[in-house]
Amino acid sequence: MKKNSSSQKAKKLQDNGVKILDIEKLEIRGNLECGKDVLIETNVIIEGEVYLGDSVKIRSNTIIIDSSINNYTEIKSNSIIRNSTISENCVIGPYSRIRTGTKIDNFSQIGTFVEIKKSIIGSGCKINHMAFIGDAILGDDVIIGAGTITCNHDGNKSQQTVIHSGSYIGSNVNLIAPIIIGENATIGAGSTITKDAPDSKLTLSRPKQITVEAGNKTKSE
Repeated sequence: MKKNSSSQKAKKLQDNGVKILDIEKLEIRGNLECGKDVLIETNVIIEGEVYLGDSVKIRSNTIIIDSSINNYTEIKSNSIIRNSTISENCVIGPYSRIRTGTKIDNFSQIGTFVEIKKSIIGSGCKINHMAFIGDAILGDDVIIGAGTITCNHDGNKSQQTVIHSGSYIGSNVNLIAPIIIGENATIGAGSTITKDAPDSKLTLSRPKQITVEAGNKTKSE
C-alpha cells in the first residue's frame, strides 16, 4: 500500500512537470512539493514535509527529511539532509550529511564526507572535503580545509564556534569550542586552536619541526 501511494504521488508530480527518472524508485513517505524544472534521479527517499524549489536537482541515493531545498541547488548522490534549509544555488555532496537545525545560505558548497550539525553557514562558503562542523556560525565566504573539525563537545554539553566572514581555515585544523575566529583571519594547516583568533592575521599552533641524524643501523643477527 505504501509503495502504491508513493507511486501515485510520484506520478502526480511527474504529470505536473517534475522529471523523475523512475517513479518506482522514488519513495515518498510524506508530502513533496516541487517548483518548476525539478529533476529527481533514482533511489531517492523523501520523508515528512519536503520542498524543492525551481530547477533543483536531486541525484541518486539521496535521503531528504523535513527540509527545504531552494532554487537552483543540486544535491549530489548519497547525501542525507534532515530538518534543514538549503538556500539557492548551493551544491551539496556527494556523501554529505546535513543534520537537524542547519541553515546553508546562497552559493555555498558542501562537499564529500562533510557533516554539518546545527549550524548556520553563510553565503559563498566552501567546505569541500572531509570535515565536521557542529554548533557553529559561519559568516560569508568562509573556506574550510579538508580534515578540519569543530571540537564542539566539552564532555558535558555542546559549545559554539563562530567563524567570521572571509576567514580561511587550513586543512586538519581542530577548533576547540567555545572559540571565535575573527574576520578575514587565516588559521594555519595542522593547528589546534584553543583561543580566539584575531581579524586579518595568521594564527597557527604547531610543534617545531626538527631533523636528527638517523644513526648507524645495525643488522639483527
